[in-house]
Amino acid sequence: MEFRLTEDQRDLRAGVRELLAGRYGREALRASLDTGTAVDRALWRELGEAGFFALRLPEEDGGVGLGLPEAVLVFEEAGRALVPGPLVATHLAAGTVPGAAEGRAVVTAYDLAGGLVAYLAESDAVLGAGVPDGGLPDGGWSRVGLPDGTATASVDPLTPLHRVAGAGVAGAYREQGALLTAALQLGSALRTVELAVAYAGEREQFGQPIGAFQAVKHLCAQMLVRAELARTAVYAAAVTGVPAETAAAKLLADEAAVRNARDCLQVHGGMGFTWEADVHLHLKRAWVRAEQWCTAAEAEEALAADLLHAA
Repeated sequence: MEFRLTEDQRDLRAGVRELLAGRYGREALRASLDTGTAVDRALWRELGEAGFFALRLPEEDGGVGLGLPEAVLVFEEAGRALVPGPLVATHLAAGTVPGAAEGRAVVTAYDLAGGLVAYLAESDAVLGAGVPDGGLPDGGWSRVGLPDGTATASVDPLTPLHRVAGAGVAGAYREQGALLTAALQLGSALRTVELAVAYAGEREQFGQPIGAFQAVKHLCAQMLVRAELARTAVYAAAVTGVPAETAAAKLLADEAAVRNARDCLQVHGGMGFTWEADVHLHLKRAWVRAEQWCTAAEAEEALAADLLHAA
């Protein structure tokens, strides 16, 4: 089985990184925070035009005709750039919800436990198991008359949440949604490694960069190991399509994103807790994503069931 990236896959990842760097770099991220813009419709359409949402649709249906491994690479870059919005749900809705593939429609999903729905007010449609009044079948969607929800506080300023009575997780999309969310977490985990190493090389104490201190070296090394382990699991699950491997990938990617952001904060010291630093944004987004599509408890149960079945 071949897990190494092809030249086309490397080019795809580089192209997406270049696109996002030019269209949603740090200045754009900060502008979103200042204005409270959780979903930039112009950016959404540009992503649609670039094939972000239609990546896995067949070419005869107007898509790019690629597979899940390529989608994972694309979502990894989106996670690295902290692009907000229901990227996973809109991608999954391409070919089902009119306008989703082209980025003309923003689609969210019942992907959080506890009746929480992200980006409800910003969306045109919702995927999922539905609510009693909405009558959405598992895997169905609704454009008109989105369910009423009560706005609730979110730890991430760019992931607004609403509580919807009776909402259930979108079961038909759970596995693919979990893997693509794991890819977002992977991108964030890799980015916080970069941020920590860069700051450790710039910040000086006692006449030398803090990166020269053994404790900081160990932190950065542990971050890299975590991220690379998650990368291996995510890429493997994208190739094999085995549910247990998807659960493992989500579990490892969530851990890498959250713990790497925490360690990155520690490397930054007091500076990392300021609003001006981007580190806290990675941590807050990682906390939210860890609860989307497949939680740690659900992943552990899936892995335990698989092991018992194999035994």
